[in-house]
Amino acid sequence: MTDPDGTGFRFRERVPEEYPNPDANPYLRLHLAFGPPVITAGEAQATGGDWRGVFGRDAPLHVEIGSGNGFFLTGMAGRHPEWDWLGIEIRFKRVILVARKLRAAGIGNARIARYDAFAVEEVLPVGAVAGLYVNHPDPWPKDRHAKHRLLARPFGEFVCRVLAPGARLRIKTDSGAYVEEFLAAVEGLPLRLLGQSAHIARDGTPWPAEDDVITNYQRKFNERGLPVWGVWLERVW
Repeated sequence: MTDPDGTGFRFRERVPEEYPNPDANPYLRLHLAFGPPVITAGEAQATGGDWRGVFGRDAPLHVEIGSGNGFFLTGMAGRHPEWDWLGIEIRFKRVILVARKLRAAGIGNARIARYDAFAVEEVLPVGAVAGLYVNHPDPWPKDRHAKHRLLARPFGEFVCRVLAPGARLRIKTDSGAYVEEFLAAVEGLPLRLLGQSAHIARDGTPWPAEDDVITNYQRKFNERGLPVWGVWLERVW
C-alpha cells in the first residue's frame, strides 16, 4: 500500500461522496457520525500516535487487530479496566457492531478504529503497545492469495517495532498451517515463543486460561470438536 495523496498516510478514509453508491452500505455514513467508541481513520491519524488524549489518561495500550463482531475486545476490556484497548477493523458494519457491544456493556476504556491492518503502524508509535492480539485472521490458503495473509514476515517486523520489550503477542487461528508458516517467517526476529497449543479446547491456552475470552467464532469450532491453535510470543530486548 502506497501513500496515494502525499499526506504521509498510506490508508485514506474516503468521504461518502467518493463511493459510486454511498447509500448502498448504511454503515458507511453511520460510522462517521457514531462518535465514541468509534474512531474514524481521520481521527486515528490526528492522534499522531498518542492515544492518551483519546482515552483521557496514561495507561498501557492493548491492541486487537481484526476485531470482528467485538466479543474479544469487549470481554477483555471489561476484565482489564486498568488498560486501554484499541480494536482495529476495516469493515464498516463490523466497526458499528463492535461499537454497539462496547456501549451496551458500558465499556469506557476501549475504542474501535476503522483502519487497514496493513497500514495501522502509521497510527501506533514505536514501542508503545503493551499487548497485541489477533484472532482468526483469514488464512488465504491458496498460493495466489499469499500476499493477503496478515501473518507473514512483514507483520512480524511490525510487531517487533510497536511492541514494547517484554510485551506479548497472542494469536488464535483455525489453521495449523498458518501457525507453522508464521513461526517460520519470524525466525531471527526478537520474538520469543512462550508457548503454543494445537487444540485450545482440549489442551488449554498457552497463556493463563483465566485471562482468555472465547469468541463466537471460536465457540463454533469448539462445538464441532475442531481444533483452534494458540500462539504466545514475547518481544525481547
